[in-house]
Amino acid sequence: MKKQIITISREFGSGGRLIGRRLADDLGVPYYDKELLTRIADESGFSREMMEEAERKAKNGFFYSLSSAFGTGDSGPDSLSLNERFFLAQFDTIRKIADEGSCVIVGRCADYVLRGIPGATNVFVYAEKEDKIKRAVEEYGVPEKDVKKIMNDTDKARANYYNYHTGRKWGDPVNYNLCMDSGYISIDNMVKLIKDYLELKNER
Repeated sequence: MKKQIITISREFGSGGRLIGRRLADDLGVPYYDKELLTRIADESGFSREMMEEAERKAKNGFFYSLSSAFGTGDSGPDSLSLNERFFLAQFDTIRKIADEGSCVIVGRCADYVLRGIPGATNVFVYAEKEDKIKRAVEEYGVPEKDVKKIMNDTDKARANYYNYHTGRKWGDPVNYNLCMDSGYISIDNMVKLIKDYLELKNER
């Protein structure tokens, strides 16, 4: 099998994480999601606490370093915010993982990090709001009274993080090979469609 690197970007409640894990199992390749944090810590020297702080700030939209905020013009490594330094470490780790062989990576701006890499296929999974709410409540166990806020806040944070670090627009079809609506198709059939696409792509 040719090297296949599949990145999965997804809206909250679309089932993208489930699709990614099932796809990795079917292909017999490594799967990276939260697992990526452990590897970043091992390779970069970041502690788990530092990474969690960076992610917490990212979710709240705190991306800018103090030097940027006050216009000091200092562009050296020490002027980078924790979030920016974490992103660079994440960038390096994702590139190393892709060099090692086939895999599935969920989130983490991986489609941008691996842009132009041979064998990379980028997928964006979305769904109608009601379909996402239903899945979040029934499959993720999110309380019904909280689900709309959690969904909106999560997707806003993902978009802000992606847009800031990549200069692209999160969810813009031009950034992906496949954009798929999971509201009409089962997880198993979504996986099958991606596998069919990979097979056809390899025939080129």
